Amino acid sequence: MNKLLIIGFVWPEPKSSAAGSRMLQLIEQFLNQNFEITFACAAKTSDNTYDLSQLGVKTQTILLNDASFDEFVVQFQPDVVLFDRFMVEEQYGWRVAEHCQNALRILDTEDFHGLRKARELALKEGVDVIVEHLQNDTTKREIASIYRCDLSLIISEVEIDILTQQFKIDESLLYYLPFLLEPIKEEAINCYPTFEERQHFITIGNFLHPPNYDAVLYLKQSIWPLIRQQLQKAELHIYGAYESQKVTQLHNEKEGFLIKGFAEDVDIVMQQAKVCLAPLRFGAGLKGKLVDAMQNGTPCVMSNIAAEGMFGEFEPNGFIEDNLETFAQKAVELYSKAEVWKAKQNSGFKILNQRFDKANFKDEFAQKIENLSANLKSHRQNNFIGHILQHQTLQCTKYLSKWIAEKNR
Repeated sequence: MNKLLIIGFVWPEPKSSAAGSRMLQLIEQFLNQNFEITFACAAKTSDNTYDLSQLGVKTQTILLNDASFDEFVVQFQPDVVLFDRFMVEEQYGWRVAEHCQNALRILDTEDFHGLRKARELALKEGVDVIVEHLQNDTTKREIASIYRCDLSLIISEVEIDILTQQFKIDESLLYYLPFLLEPIKEEAINCYPTFEERQHFITIGNFLHPPNYDAVLYLKQSIWPLIRQQLQKAELHIYGAYESQKVTQLHNEKEGFLIKGFAEDVDIVMQQAKVCLAPLRFGAGLKGKLVDAMQNGTPCVMSNIAAEGMFGEFEPNGFIEDNLETFAQKAVELYSKAEVWKAKQNSGFKILNQRFDKANFKDEFAQKIENLSANLKSHRQNNFIGHILQHQTLQCTKYLSKWIAEKNR
């Protein structure tokens, strides 16, 4: 049995974030490929941490900037190592490369962090994203990590295009692997609350994620007042893990703007709502809140950034609008017109079942891993930039880590 080591940025919390759900999808994929999996992480656990032992996955607490990881990885000798985001590869990638030279190194980007940063910079400046924004320090670090790995998993086709066209990264280093979801069955759909049985609006997202907080603030200050003018009894229920005081102080019952906090069961709260709002103004990757909405038959009104990479050639499960007045008007329309609402709901079911069905990806991905492992030497020979970035003269993160370890003695 092949051995997989996953080095996590955090312990998976599928109830708190899309990243947590994504990690469990990857774990399931590798379990189906008959991998023995150990999940290692230096972060602290929380009450929302998923119990990986339920899946037969072993766990290992590791330290940052500490040679104890070298001893651990030498003893484990993984066949494949999966880095959860580029920051983790920076910390541990050089150690894996030194001690497990024959291990296939995979980077799960989660989303293109450099693209998210570019959009955040452009938003603050009040301008469209230009090349200068894209070439930020986060992008430089992330792309260096992509080159140091044998394969990087990219969750959005849009991000594949940017990486190959704008940054000229060879397609052999990238692999499109979106959310891997169970199809929705007709029996489940028939049990969902109807248009008439639902009420109010919903938005959801981990408050530690800056784009989510910005979207809630944008709703509060600009969009919700316009919706509320036309639907005076409607409420907006805001759910998300790790709410801070700056979030809770937005709560206003008179305005129908209700901070609900952590959702123990996203399916229940999403099925109670009539419309999901996602006016994200920056971000990247695929949006878990839209998947949650589609899985529970809740149509959405969303920005172009929220919708990016989600729908392909399919009709969206709602309306895509960036203009705030039009956004509000479409929200009112979707909330008020049963026929429009039902059509958008059905579009969501079609997208999930045809675009993100895990059965469409599992065999091809398994074959990709098998082929790469069998031809690792020649694959790496074709990635000369990766060799350059592994050279000692450019290993700043390696020597910083060694210095910290010595200082901590």
